[in-house]
Amino acid sequence: MRRAVLGVVVGGLLLGAAACGTARNPTPGAGTPGGTVSLSPEQAQTKATCEAIGTVYTKNMGSFAEALSRMVAGGTGAEAARKDAQQKLSAFGTAVRQTTQSSTDAKFRADGKQAADRLQTTSTNVAFFTKIKTTQDVTEVLGPTLKGWLAPVTNHCS
Repeated sequence: MRRAVLGVVVGGLLLGAAACGTARNPTPGAGTPGGTVSLSPEQAQTKATCEAIGTVYTKNMGSFAEALSRMVAGGTGAEAARKDAQQKLSAFGTAVRQTTQSSTDAKFRADGKQAADRLQTTSTNVAFFTKIKTTQDVTEVLGPTLKGWLAPVTNHCS
């Protein structure tokens, strides 16, 4: 079961890092003959923020996934694992908020706040965590649900 969850996490990390490592709309015709593209200051700022979000994702997803895995494993530590997962998700939201607050793009800052609010609101929802009972449920949280939470910021990083 843990191997499946770790596979999802690793796949998500690779996708997240790849998506957050690029900026949208490079300056047309600004490339050099070697194939590199010059970015405007705004695009460079967006790229830097997206890379920082990728780092936040990498730093926070593993511990969140691990806590969810311990939670679905059940046993006497399930309640503590749930609380740990809630704390990890809240910390993830805080990190997203802190990372996007320094952006010079007001829309990016607002979208970062929206994503952070989604993560932190869910972190306080005990009913959300109570519904997670199987590895399949964990996969849903780490896949489509997480994608939905982060959609506001990933729109800037694709």
